[in-house]
Amino acid sequence: MEYYFSTKVKASIESAEEAVRESLKKFGFGVLTEIDVSATFKKKIDKELYPYKILGACNPNFAFEAISHEDKIGTLLPCNVILQEKKPGEVEVSAVDPVASMQFVENEKLGKIASEVQNSLKNVISELNK
Repeated sequence: MEYYFSTKVKASIESAEEAVRESLKKFGFGVLTEIDVSATFKKKIDKELYPYKILGACNPNFAFEAISHEDKIGTLLPCNVILQEKKPGEVEVSAVDPVASMQFVENEKLGKIASEVQNSLKNVISELNK
């Protein structure tokens, strides 16, 4: 089972990030955390990496429902969306598949929520190519 889904967009990483944030917002998500991986690697270990950013996305309604059914589910939150610009002007945007990440959680009530979040994140990704 794949643990993510992704698409490539013709844009700079800055433009792609703006589009991702707008798409997330459209589907009820906000960005709780933001990690500039390439800048962190440069600062902490003096290593160069192509532009790579992690956005920790959260839909508060889904998160509340999930936590209400499984109080340790926060260990798997938020839903990470990554942006990678390996070639200038082409950004790969990938999102975690929440169904895959929750497959080992033994709580049937989470399956429905994970499927709904999965559908929403797939919509976020597909929206980027419109």
